[in-house]
Amino acid sequence: MRPTDLALTAVPGRPTLRGELLLTAVARPDLSGDTYSSALHRVRVDGVDVWTHADRDTAPALSPDGRWVAFLRAEGGAPQLHVMPSDGGEARRLTDLPLGAGEPVWSPDSRRLAFTARVPEPGRYGTPRSDEDDAGTPPPPEAESPRRITRLDYRVDDVGFLRDRPRTLFVVEAVPGTVAGAGDGVPGRPEAFPLTDGAFDVDDPAWTPDGRRVLVVGPSGHDRVETLHSDLYAVPADGDPSRPPEPVVRCAGRASGPVVDEDGTVFFFGTEFDGFAAVARNTGLWAAPLSGDGTVATPRRLTDGESVDCAGEAGRPAPFGDRLVVAVRNRGAVELRSVPRRGDRVALADLPVLAGTRAAVRGFAVDGSRIAVVQAGPSDTGEVVLLDTADTAGTASGHDGAVGTAVARTDFSAALRSAGVRPAEELTARAPDGYPVHGWLVLPEGEGPHPTLLVVHGGPFAQYDWGLFDEAQVYASAGYAVVLGNPRGSAGYGEAHARAVVGSFGTVDADDLLALLDAATARSDVSADRVGVMGGSYGGFMTGWLAAHHGHRFRAAWSERAVNAWDSFTGSSDIGWFFADAYLGDDPEVRRRSSPLTYADRITVPFAVVHSEQDWRCPIEQAQRMFVALRRAGTETELLVFPGEGHELTRSGRPRHRVQRFEAVLDWWRRHLPVGE
Repeated sequence: MRPTDLALTAVPGRPTLRGELLLTAVARPDLSGDTYSSALHRVRVDGVDVWTHADRDTAPALSPDGRWVAFLRAEGGAPQLHVMPSDGGEARRLTDLPLGAGEPVWSPDSRRLAFTARVPEPGRYGTPRSDEDDAGTPPPPEAESPRRITRLDYRVDDVGFLRDRPRTLFVVEAVPGTVAGAGDGVPGRPEAFPLTDGAFDVDDPAWTPDGRRVLVVGPSGHDRVETLHSDLYAVPADGDPSRPPEPVVRCAGRASGPVVDEDGTVFFFGTEFDGFAAVARNTGLWAAPLSGDGTVATPRRLTDGESVDCAGEAGRPAPFGDRLVVAVRNRGAVELRSVPRRGDRVALADLPVLAGTRAAVRGFAVDGSRIAVVQAGPSDTGEVVLLDTADTAGTASGHDGAVGTAVARTDFSAALRSAGVRPAEELTARAPDGYPVHGWLVLPEGEGPHPTLLVVHGGPFAQYDWGLFDEAQVYASAGYAVVLGNPRGSAGYGEAHARAVVGSFGTVDADDLLALLDAATARSDVSADRVGVMGGSYGGFMTGWLAAHHGHRFRAAWSERAVNAWDSFTGSSDIGWFFADAYLGDDPEVRRRSSPLTYADRITVPFAVVHSEQDWRCPIEQAQRMFVALRRAGTETELLVFPGEGHELTRSGRPRHRVQRFEAVLDWWRRHLPVGE
């Protein structure tokens, strides 16, 4: 895979399924337009059709009665909510909100949609001021009024400032003929009614079965003070937005993705922690009863806290007979598993696997006994698989999670495979203390020995998985053996594995990575003396740490969007006010000893410092401080800055910047770790 082959990647989103209609949005980088295109695709038994032909259609949702499809469409601006008949026809626009609409959620009667949207203060983000003199004339960003900030949780990377554009719950009539009124002066366009007043952010709307209330996730205590805890709140679907949402479930930590079952039980994802110690916590499946008498329920955890880590980004819990379907991280896989509704902290080993073996489930949808799954494997960025389950799926007698037939329905990555995809080999090792380490090795063509790149993921509570990783493919195609590992601190190997680095960054995690590198370089086709190290975010931290403490192992280093100094990270990062304390504690000396910047004078190998100009997760001062320290120490170093990008450059940055970054990476390694040396 060459850098420009990025244009060949096709990534399907979470599917939606009703009857014979299976839809997914497929996103592709557009290098010529320097943007991303996305269209809805219909997946059939005998092929795939492009179902919509606009440039940026995403987030399809089929109505419960199967007659309508709601989705988001961005036409030269923010994404707006649209609806169209499921048997085809013209899309009808429902919203015209300044900052766009969030993903739609259908009401049980298939007539209304709930969604959230950020509502800006007048005079910000392209909206006119409220005073009469400037009415109708939005000020440019540099002319906006100053922001008065009184809290620590005031902005977040890849979004921006939060308190002047709260996320608000809306409901809109979606079906033609039930329009309650014309919105925005557009004839026939329904009015989207706000159900919350913007006093605090709400998210993840879910309807109750009777359609009378919408559940949302919001900060605990109605967001009166900074908190990482969230609760479930209920909002009347035809209510007064001036009434505060009513708390209905008090959670043990963070909550997300609620779904209300027919019997009034709400299932949701949640982490469990005290105070601000939210890092490195497995996400579990929880359940709680809903009442209509104002009682606030205490939930129970259905899955084991140590072994089960749910991947909520793949989809909300889905009722499936007397079980629920969820995606779970496990040793580099993201598996689809079923959980009994009445489970009590059930361990991973007791949850049947439905899909995702040696793969990564990116999304799923359940309709009766059928499950549509989007999963990525070592040679693709995601394909749609349809599972036809046993007939017991919907019976009261219970369903054991058995799968009848699994049929792959798409081949979106065919063009990418034709361009060249290198296989990923599983790799295991033992750390010096005997701890097992797991990862992958991606090799280039030829006999070798090939120069080696140790590539470290971010997080650290994240994982490399079985899905195709574009970076590893580009480096392997250029002639490098690529080592990918999930050291202690990573997700998917149990909560104890994840929390092993709390208070001890640069210890057992570094040991694990070096052990995995040793296992790879023990092979005759992988070079042990021509090795480079690279990574981003936490991976950038680890790159600096290894270069300073184990520099003799490497020829050069590439450190990207890194945490280099915990003292300034605490006050400048969007998450710094709690993240550093949670991982390292509040002792300044411990933080100093845990900062790669402290040891910059020990780094003697060529060291690239790479950063994005608008990164608020690891602000650019982290790169600037390291670059200056290395230059003053006489180390060969370069600073590469990408304008206009944030922390997510390598995953969702502008396509041209992603290609330019690949080209810069390969140029760096050609100079400092040449192939064929």
